[in-house]
Amino acid sequence: MAKKPAATLAMDIGIDADDREKIVKGLSKLLADSYTLYLMTHNFHWNVTGPQFNGLHTMFMDQYTEQWNALDIIAERIRALGFPAPGTYKEFSKLTAIKEVEGVPSATEMLKLLVNAQETTARTARGLFPVVSEANDQPTADVLTQRLNVHEKTAWMLRSMLAE
Repeated sequence: MAKKPAATLAMDIGIDADDREKIVKGLSKLLADSYTLYLMTHNFHWNVTGPQFNGLHTMFMDQYTEQWNALDIIAERIRALGFPAPGTYKEFSKLTAIKEVEGVPSATEMLKLLVNAQETTARTARGLFPVVSEANDQPTADVLTQRLNVHEKTAWMLRSMLAE
């Protein structure tokens, strides 16, 4: 999964290499989930139809734009920990917990799929906290906290649109 860092100048940031590698494995999964969620949301932005078109089209654009910006934050944290960030569809497809959507679902189904993908990404982020806490890695904890806030809030908003 995570490749060993190249032997250049030894890294000494107060987190040993084994702990950094464990954190990077988790962050790589978060990056893969985040990228998959980004693609799903952008796809739905392009393909949504129906009476809610304008509102959903705009909302999906806001969400995929936020998600796109988050990708860089996660990948750069991986790099700051001394490892290469995954960056191919092949790598992401192996690492993500989000199932790819086939075809063009209805607007209501898009909302349901996005709730699930947002919550899946939140669970991936939350699952990394024990490793990050044990390694005393506050910058990664901060990234995870920010991502959880976004994913949980977005899931709530999407879920609210499904209420009758």
